[in-house]
Amino acid sequence: MNRRNLLTNAAATFGGAALIATSGGHASATTVAQKSTAVSYRGRSIILTRDGTELFYRDWGTDAPVIFLAGWALSSDFWAYQMGPLSDAGFRCIAYDRRGHGRSSDPGRGFDYDSLADDLADVLNALDLTGVTLVAHSMGLGEAIRYLFRHGSQRVTRLALVGPILPFPTKTPDNPEGTDPAVLEGFRRNVLQRDFPKWLDDNAGPFFVADTSAGMVSWVKHMMLQCSMKAVVECNRTVTTTDFRGQLPRLRMPTIVIHGDRDASAPLDLTGRRVASLIPRARLEIYPGAPHGLPLTHSAQLNRDLLEFMTPRPR
Repeated sequence: MNRRNLLTNAAATFGGAALIATSGGHASATTVAQKSTAVSYRGRSIILTRDGTELFYRDWGTDAPVIFLAGWALSSDFWAYQMGPLSDAGFRCIAYDRRGHGRSSDPGRGFDYDSLADDLADVLNALDLTGVTLVAHSMGLGEAIRYLFRHGSQRVTRLALVGPILPFPTKTPDNPEGTDPAVLEGFRRNVLQRDFPKWLDDNAGPFFVADTSAGMVSWVKHMMLQCSMKAVVECNRTVTTTDFRGQLPRLRMPTIVIHGDRDASAPLDLTGRRVASLIPRARLEIYPGAPHGLPLTHSAQLNRDLLEFMTPRPR
């Protein structure tokens, strides 16, 4: 498969710090902080956002907070194999279902990165978290980075970026290795909106490794099928049309980029290497043989690297 076909998969496939402006930058940040609320409803932990959307979240452990942001069409369940060990190691591990995903409500709107970044702000503000490590996979990177530019970095200390689909998947005159926008739109119209379950069945393989159990594959496909079709399509559009090339060089916080060299969804040379090269002093860790689903297939290695990255070193 050539690089262009791989990037087509990257845009549509399975899965898919001080900042320069540390003042908080966005006029709505204060309003969001006033309106977001953490509540318990029928045994579920919920963040009520500024627009009334209910975001289900799970909160394990104590002390230093870590927020996990899942990839396209995936929910907080995706991070189970990180949240368990890292909460046992002394971190407060928090993950939430993006709007339209999992156990969260589906308002049918707000799937652009600005709105999703504001949802992240609602979570951080409602739980009053500081000193946060953001751990983001695939699409979740965009939420993390857009949050920093809209709301500032007062609450966030470091970034762990896993399997980036950034910086920009779409073909333009200055991004010739991207995918034609017409191809991406055709994928949404003719594939996702016609038979999403079949597409998952046909494309699950490269997200995992050869010895991944059938049960694990089935579990992840079921997770993705809990995402509303509106969210599936609009989040895919958000991922493929948003250009982060201008924002990444302005980040000024400790950052680790973790990527597999067998990632068919987001080929390393077009995504992870570029992201690491654009962020000043970012550290790139390449996992041999790892696919896009590396938080599941290479969980022990990822947990070790995250633990090392988040643990203060003696001076």
